[in-house]
Amino acid sequence: MTRSSAVVRRAVAGLLVASIAMVTPASPGAAASTQAASQIASAQTRLTQAARASQAPSTQAPSTQAPSTQAPSTQAPSTQAAAVGRASPAGAAEPDYTITVGPEADGPEISDRMYGVFFEDINNAADGGLYAEMVRNRSFEFRPVDNASYTAMTGWARSGGVGTVGAVDDDGRLNARNRTYLRMGLDSEPLRVTNGGFAAGMAVHQGGRYDFSVWARSDAAGGTPLTVTLHDAAGRALARPLAVTAAGDTWTKYAGVLRATGSSDAGRLSVTAAGAGTLRLDMISLFPRDTFHGRPNGLRADLARKVADLRPSFVRFPGGCLVNTGSMYPYDEANGFPRARAYQWKDTVGPVETRATNANFWGYNQSYGLGYYEYFQFSEDIGAMPLPVVPALVTGCGQNRATDDEALLRRHIQDTLDLIEFANGPQTSTWGSLRARMGHPRPFGLTALAVGNEENLPDQYFANFQRFRAAIESAYPEITVIGNTGPDDQGVTFDRLWALNRAAGTEMVDEHYYNSPAWFLQNNRRYDSYDRGGPQVFLGEYASQNNRLFNALSEAAFMTGLERNADVVRQASYAPLLASVDSTQWTPDMIWFDNDDSWGSTSYEVQKLFMNNVGDRVVPSRATGRVVEPQPITGAIGLSTWATAARYDDVKVTAPDGTVLFADDFSAGAGNWTPLAGRGTWSVIDGAYAQTDVTAENTLVKGGPTLPSEYDLTLTATKTAGNEGFLVAFGLKDVDNWYWWNLGGWNNTQGAVEKASGGAKEQLLTRPDRIETGKTYNLRAEVRGTRVRLFVDGELWGSIADDRATEPFAQVVTQDGRDLIVKVVNAQDTPATTTIDLSGRDVAPRARMTVITGDPQAQNTGTAHPIAPVTTTLKGVASTFTHTFLPNSVTFLRIRQR
Repeated sequence: MTRSSAVVRRAVAGLLVASIAMVTPASPGAAASTQAASQIASAQTRLTQAARASQAPSTQAPSTQAPSTQAPSTQAPSTQAAAVGRASPAGAAEPDYTITVGPEADGPEISDRMYGVFFEDINNAADGGLYAEMVRNRSFEFRPVDNASYTAMTGWARSGGVGTVGAVDDDGRLNARNRTYLRMGLDSEPLRVTNGGFAAGMAVHQGGRYDFSVWARSDAAGGTPLTVTLHDAAGRALARPLAVTAAGDTWTKYAGVLRATGSSDAGRLSVTAAGAGTLRLDMISLFPRDTFHGRPNGLRADLARKVADLRPSFVRFPGGCLVNTGSMYPYDEANGFPRARAYQWKDTVGPVETRATNANFWGYNQSYGLGYYEYFQFSEDIGAMPLPVVPALVTGCGQNRATDDEALLRRHIQDTLDLIEFANGPQTSTWGSLRARMGHPRPFGLTALAVGNEENLPDQYFANFQRFRAAIESAYPEITVIGNTGPDDQGVTFDRLWALNRAAGTEMVDEHYYNSPAWFLQNNRRYDSYDRGGPQVFLGEYASQNNRLFNALSEAAFMTGLERNADVVRQASYAPLLASVDSTQWTPDMIWFDNDDSWGSTSYEVQKLFMNNVGDRVVPSRATGRVVEPQPITGAIGLSTWATAARYDDVKVTAPDGTVLFADDFSAGAGNWTPLAGRGTWSVIDGAYAQTDVTAENTLVKGGPTLPSEYDLTLTATKTAGNEGFLVAFGLKDVDNWYWWNLGGWNNTQGAVEKASGGAKEQLLTRPDRIETGKTYNLRAEVRGTRVRLFVDGELWGSIADDRATEPFAQVVTQDGRDLIVKVVNAQDTPATTTIDLSGRDVAPRARMTVITGDPQAQNTGTAHPIAPVTTTLKGVASTFTHTFLPNSVTFLRIRQR
């Protein structure tokens, strides 16, 4: 995934108008979300008013959607409410929109792998999240390389006794890959170490069973008695103590069960040692017995069930930036046991006490207790295809280095072949036998894998990709090898990688993008023009930047375009999947959790609705109605920096005829400039406007008046220190709405033109770029309506045209057996009265209708879940009928053909 800005916010104007055709209240107990159900029921008396209000003349231009080809699945959404509404006969009112469904279901087939999930250990998604281990830093392997605040004793506290307690890295260790252990020097008085778990503490539930284990060795002649207790932060016992004796000075595993007699979400685990001598402890572990499917070393049940409820057809793992950042060398003595490594699958299999640890790219420690075996097992448990991603030896995510080591490249290619053998090989094979010893004699049935993730050096990446692909296809021709297109949805790298993949006949290509809701509403037709004979698209990561309902609506509108183009887009997965509220490096996310509870975001609810109702084939359909036409770029200019110190001077804005609209050489100070971001240190130094804080991100200041839609901006810029380059803003309205020209971004590796709408960003142009420290650049931006040309030192750097219409109304129709599923998104604050023409089909008069709606700014949280699907029965369905779709809503109509 690409670098995120700080948490973005979406301010969506307008109030929800709750209106639906003659809906009666849900039956008691039928709704999972009372608030969501009441929103539908409260519309009972307001349909007529809403429908009439929607007939007002519009200044928006009509549009016609391309033929639609989407199909419903046999999987129906869970019923949230039971109600009955009535559609109107066609022609009862002048519609805002029309949907015309073709007479034949002859659109493209929809892949049975259409929707899946992408798991990456970001936001503590694994340790402290999906991986059910309750002890933080169980093997004392935390290091400052993981996080500057870490030590080997992070998560642990000692109490009692006069002995010594400390983490040790010496020859007495448990094994070479588990290098640090806890050494306790006992002096007759009991000595205790306590672990507080992740975040607020361990979630303990009365009546639950918790499996404790530890590796220990003691040089005391009679052994060392250990007392294991589970208690809350105040010391109140949560279980009867467990007694263990560590006997002998060789490493031995000891285990027992703690049965909870109380409940707390702030539990603590303590191990108390008595006697004298030296005691060594490692891998102090506590697992709930109630893991997903009851598996040892298993997964947190509530999180795994939420993923399973999506019914994903594939699981992409383990990353993400984890795959292609850091050292590509193995974790061994010959290479100095490098921490901060790319995710390498062999580090993550075998007994957990022998697995390596790593510095997670997202700023914490990664234990690898959740490893490749567990990923394969989880995929199998939820009926999904495993889709691993392996390193291509070209780093990304702002690092952008190609490893020039032929032997290392050959080793990684062999590791990938070994991975396929681990997944699919017979028990008699080297790696198949390891899989069998771990508990899975049968092959996992791996059919596809991806090489690399978001590499921004296209030619170096693709040369390596071709080496991997040739080796895999030679040994395992049945495996689909997936390439990628870099970190962006367009630009130089994107175009180059598409050209390389197309020329090489790559079967499937991975695209990634995280953009504003506006981008998703403007790009419903993105795949309409893709080459039907070229590589198929795997949309491995995408999301609208925030977790409000409006974001989910924009994603839903975009998904109708994915389904309409199911012959090109074969797989898609929202990202990221999981986020801890106590440790979040990236938003938005699909499922949120704390140490005890979990909840789906608004996007989760939309994704679940689509994933549970995919269908077999697209039914061509067309829609006509209002769109929002693009507006010219207007606003002020601005300057900013990102982790960089820079000087700006001789700023001038002129009209196309040469008239000066604004000029500042800073000889009179900085009175024409207003701080917007409130970050950084701006001042006039030696006649230039300088920002000198090299740690501050986005130091945006606004200059001059609001400008017309046509002007030229010129200035000089000099980088004096830091990681990146320049940010020159135009069309600047406020801190959340602007365009800026980003030179030397992403750790001085890439340039872009970015647009912010309501705080959510999208990239209109990207290209490789670098800014030299100490060099003065002459910059020029020519703004002409919706078009902008950009020049560096007189040379054209790039150009954009922000001229796409916004389509708040989107639809697609799919077929699922005898059912048609009409999927409609109305991402605007007004109802959409729509005539639906089914081309003479004989259909049942009642349809099942599932609606997700609410305040477009609403979010689901741990304490409130206002956005949830509500299922009703719609009466009056016919070959042609009219229905009013709620404002800010996603509606699925499942119509039975007779």
